[in-house]
Amino acid sequence: MTSSRSRKPYGVKGAPYGFLLPATLLFALFFVLPIGYAVWLSFRKVHVSGLGLGAGARREVWAGLENYTQALGDNEFYDGALRVLGYGCIVVPVMLGLALLFALMLDSERVRLAPFTRLAIFLPYAIPGVVAALLWGFLYLPDVSPFYFVLDRLGLPQPDLLDGGPLYLALSNIAVWGGTGFNMIVIYTSLRSIPAEVYEAAKLDGATPLQVALRIKIPMVAPSLVLTFFFSIIATLQVFNEPTTLKPLTNSVSTTWSPLMKVYVDAFGKGDIYSAAAEATLIAVATLVLSFGFLRAANRRSKQEAAQ
Repeated sequence: MTSSRSRKPYGVKGAPYGFLLPATLLFALFFVLPIGYAVWLSFRKVHVSGLGLGAGARREVWAGLENYTQALGDNEFYDGALRVLGYGCIVVPVMLGLALLFALMLDSERVRLAPFTRLAIFLPYAIPGVVAALLWGFLYLPDVSPFYFVLDRLGLPQPDLLDGGPLYLALSNIAVWGGTGFNMIVIYTSLRSIPAEVYEAAKLDGATPLQVALRIKIPMVAPSLVLTFFFSIIATLQVFNEPTTLKPLTNSVSTTWSPLMKVYVDAFGKGDIYSAAAEATLIAVATLVLSFGFLRAANRRSKQEAAQ
């Protein structure tokens, strides 16, 4: 008679794969296939014969690297990349600096109303980007903004934030206002995971709260800082909502202000989905290279510090 212990439940080994199958199918259907199709389109183009009239006059042919060469030589695409670079130089350090500062303040023993403060800082992240851009766009308009009314009553200068150099500050402010809360929560969660014994030992050694923050808290949440920096790079390279929403309010924002806006114009404005696919692929590759390079540099530095 066979022992009950020797019997193995049917299908136990394949159960994990069964649970993963729905998620894998959805990932492949809505993520892998669209990316693969976009890459395929980036190597194609439309060949027009004669006047382009009649059956077979317009057909899709292999283009090789022609779309990529055209995208890399496009001044609008290049200028948009430079604008996003300047935008990122403002957004990333300011947003992460504020997120770290708020997280350290909330982790302090003297803080009051911590739950309410956390919610107040995180709440802007819950507001959709288009709604946030419309909100700030209203505050940037001199004719309707209450801020300009107060400045006028006080006799103070009224800068035009939607023109010239201040436009970068206006766009960066929207991103910082919306993204600081999320990054703060990530860093704050990492701070709360630090053992209390570490702080007690530092107090016994006579460390001040500032020394604890600089020499204990910040080094121990370095992985969270790397993670938030990684997310910030991706979000910066894919900026689209803020300039697109503010475009009707000012002539300083062109239809190709950012590379992603250029992709949108080529795909849906000009109907050239092949060039748009090549540009989108270049943006994705740039994001991957920058992110991978930063993560590799951060891991190398962590290993060097661990070895020391």
